[in-house]
Amino acid sequence: MRIGVDATSWANRRGYGRHVRSLLAAAVALDQRNRYRFFVDADPQTGDFPAGVEVVRVRASAPTVLAARSGGHRRASDLWSMSRALAAPDLDCLLFPTVYSYVPVFSRALKIVIIHDVIPEKYPQYVFPTAGGRLNWKLKSLVARRQADLILTVSEFSRRGILEHFGERPERVKVVGEAGDPVFRVLDQSGRSEQRLLVYVGGFSPHKNLAGLLDAFGKLVARPGMEDVKLLLVGDFETDAFYSCYRDVARRAQEPPVRGRVEFAGFVPDEELVVLLNRATALVLPSLLEGFGLPAIEAAACGLPVIATTASPLPELLGAGGLFVDPGDAAGLEEAMARVVADPELRRRLRESGLQAAAALSWDRAARDLLAVFDQVQVHAQAA
Repeated sequence: MRIGVDATSWANRRGYGRHVRSLLAAAVALDQRNRYRFFVDADPQTGDFPAGVEVVRVRASAPTVLAARSGGHRRASDLWSMSRALAAPDLDCLLFPTVYSYVPVFSRALKIVIIHDVIPEKYPQYVFPTAGGRLNWKLKSLVARRQADLILTVSEFSRRGILEHFGERPERVKVVGEAGDPVFRVLDQSGRSEQRLLVYVGGFSPHKNLAGLLDAFGKLVARPGMEDVKLLLVGDFETDAFYSCYRDVARRAQEPPVRGRVEFAGFVPDEELVVLLNRATALVLPSLLEGFGLPAIEAAACGLPVIATTASPLPELLGAGGLFVDPGDAAGLEEAMARVVADPELRRRLRESGLQAAAALSWDRAARDLLAVFDQVQVHAQAA
């Protein structure tokens, strides 16, 4: 089967990009039957894509990773060029790794669309700053779902959200999961820092609930015995294409009682991030909603205790490897951070359970699930 992939989000440095890179690289490496054609709208760099993949460069006035930002839009001519390229008559199946980069395509190929979560539907004001942006997303999502022969998502939690919010038929929505990259692992602990450090890893979108995190952290550091605890926020706040509340978070970080206790690391490459996750005290992910919560899995794979939102699949994925707090429960978040920071035995238990849970996930397993979907699609196509 000849499979066309919308790879325009390959260069994205947030979860969308990591997901498509890891999943497709694993799938191509395992696949002995299908052939792949990746469509991009920026000049590909040598070595970026898996060996054996055909890469097609589609001319565009601006790459999707820039044009499809929260406050922007892709030109109609760029959408048309990508749509025409993806409509190549020799393709049997098209995979759109995200609605974020989706374009309508009119061809005989069966179409698979990955919907990571329903965050834009539940919290549109936190994803798109303008009414026009929210309307554009709503229309794009509707057309994507209407054109899709099959919808994939990244967790059972997200699948339930999709079925509930969109009213999709259960047989149309399947799960192909995620995993931590192998780079995230336990390192030699001899250089472990004695600094008590809480870490957040991710974007600065409003739905990440960083304002709530700072409020809870402010209560935490006012407690006796917490004078040395610091909070490090890791994530791109300079070039991120998504709607950002960084300025508000940075302003709050300069106010008492957290002033001098909060630092911003910016984007940290994986080879440095794994060292940080090995030396920190805990990772905190307090989002209003997560479709998967990959930073928490990566942290657990490094032996780092996790405090995460209940509005995610993480309670199911990590189990006893994390403490889970309702995103609206500021007091609960404060208490969870206090417990982890103060209790080495609790950290040990979270570490052991988290390592076990993270080890159960792999990109090869996710890739095999994706290949099984392709097999199903091929059988459907042959029967039609």
